[in-house]
Amino acid sequence: MKQKRQYAALPFRVAEDTVEVLLLTSRGTGRWILPKGWPKKRMAPHKLAMLEAFEEAGVKGTIAKRAIGHFHYVKRMERRPDVQCRVAVFPMHVKMVLAQWPEMDERQRSWISLTQAAGMVEEAELSTILESFSPPH
Repeated sequence: MKQKRQYAALPFRVAEDTVEVLLLTSRGTGRWILPKGWPKKRMAPHKLAMLEAFEEAGVKGTIAKRAIGHFHYVKRMERRPDVQCRVAVFPMHVKMVLAQWPEMDERQRSWISLTQAAGMVEEAELSTILESFSPPH
């Protein structure tokens, strides 16, 4: 199975010395995921991840230019073979949570602790990224 690249944002906020991350549901399976998308020509990976965070999760903020890790998963495709994906994860400090956003009717979102998030995602590599995440100062 050929491997494709995707780029994900790891939306986070810090409240009273507690780090929370924003997970959302996938449209197809309803499992908990990070906002992510396919590469676009002439768009840097971190910028694409930030755009996906806006479109899928309704958040805006500042995003790191360097990925903090990668995880793999199998993307289930309608009417096409499944695709193995390698996803680069970019931390995004959320400054604004929107009440309305492009995919608001298609997904749920939830702010949760890193430990909770690590237990909610299906991908072991993503769980490890969440467990070890420490926001930049």
